[in-house]
Amino acid sequence: MKDLPTTLGDLKKGNYRSRTVKEELRANLIMRIQADQPLFEGIHGYEETVVPALERAILAGHSINLLGLRGQAKTRMARSLVQLLDEWMPVVDGSEINDDPLAPISKFAKDLIASKGDATPIAWVHRDQRYTEKLATPDVTVADLIGDSDPIKAANLKLDYSDERVIHFGLIPRSHRGIFVINELPDLQPRIQVALFNILQEGDVQIRGFKLRLPLDIQFVFTANPEDYTNRGAIITPLKDRIQSQILTHYPPTIEMGMRITAQEVRSPKEQAARVRVPDLLRVLVERIAWEARDSEFVDRKSGVSARLTISALESVISAAERRALRNGEKRTVARISDLQAVVPAITGKIELVYEGEQEGPEKIAHHLLGLAVRNIFAGLFPDPAKSKKRKRPEAESAKTDPYEGIVQQFEAQEIDLIFEATDAEHAKALNAVKGLQQLVRQHHPYLDAEEQVLWCEFILHGLAEHSRIGRSMVAGKARFSDLFNSMLSGGDQEEDLRS
Repeated sequence: MKDLPTTLGDLKKGNYRSRTVKEELRANLIMRIQADQPLFEGIHGYEETVVPALERAILAGHSINLLGLRGQAKTRMARSLVQLLDEWMPVVDGSEINDDPLAPISKFAKDLIASKGDATPIAWVHRDQRYTEKLATPDVTVADLIGDSDPIKAANLKLDYSDERVIHFGLIPRSHRGIFVINELPDLQPRIQVALFNILQEGDVQIRGFKLRLPLDIQFVFTANPEDYTNRGAIITPLKDRIQSQILTHYPPTIEMGMRITAQEVRSPKEQAARVRVPDLLRVLVERIAWEARDSEFVDRKSGVSARLTISALESVISAAERRALRNGEKRTVARISDLQAVVPAITGKIELVYEGEQEGPEKIAHHLLGLAVRNIFAGLFPDPAKSKKRKRPEAESAKTDPYEGIVQQFEAQEIDLIFEATDAEHAKALNAVKGLQQLVRQHHPYLDAEEQVLWCEFILHGLAEHSRIGRSMVAGKARFSDLFNSMLSGGDQEEDLRS
């Protein structure tokens, strides 16, 4: 900043040329495209859908409405647009609304330039200060957004209320030559939405009868949730007509993409990351929970299931494993399938249930979603237990055609308890008591190391329980696996009656 002009005269000598904020965005985007640089950093899954639509809208100089369910990075994308602005912007020093020294619009700036000419002082504003964000709430007023006459200013300056200088500008005029974002636009009262008409169409504002025209230069970005159109409010038709580009967002198209986003957003202290290993299997299961929730008949699909669910769920799994390691005095541990029980609070607070779901209760639905995730992922990684069971075969050939027969038979004569707070050594010992688990893991996934083999052995037991090949009950801090018939007599899983 040392070499930047400090007066209007110096600015003119430097051949500075004014351009609108939309021209800035367009020019800098063109440079990124030509340099083959991404529009956003840390935004995944939108490369072929949302990002091209945003680029077209910016190149066209459009106002933008990002429409999508919660947790789809709408606000993050809006905030990232700041990086397309020039790093520094000159303004008339002391201006409330970032007046362009070469094209002032406020009375203050015009009067100052008229009196001082080329000696008018210039200040420089960083692009990060050219972003304004407002959450639309029912209590937002026209004065908040546009402005109003200020009696205190009038009294202090001893001015009449008809004087333009008594105006206190709202957020939108103060965002002149920048980006202004309104989040959750439908929550804005209709009469307030009407106040935006003239700004979007004509680019100026009108304040309480003042004969005032402010040709504002603003890039407007709105975000909205489709749920709002029916549940809380609506974007009124004339306003929708004035928003030039409406861009639909969506959830990650694949589990792998969802895992990438979740891993990027998880915030774990360094010592926690060093203490707890989270194998990919658990990361897949956490992501699958959100997929099951989005397709569940018990969850309100119009509300959506935010990506924050998987982020919080994975953080909960890591914390559960860390807590166990701390209590057992272990310096390092591997997360387990049983640690998924810790994600229930992350699920119940982040899903909206339909009537049938409310009747069952959020905690029961959470356990149901956990079970579906284990069941469906298991069927993709091992032979389908249901199909293996249904094959007609002589009893002597049963073990050859059904890879689970030998494991299932062991539970007819014994029960196995997996204690949630057991040490890693105790946990591995309990699983080793079930013959055939390790062989099955090695047969289908020979690339796994010893630590992951223990996790996958536990996964097989939970997968067989979800496919009703063995029984399982959660009692007093442990998972008890037993014969299916005995488990049914004792009550079995709490989500048993919800299984599809």
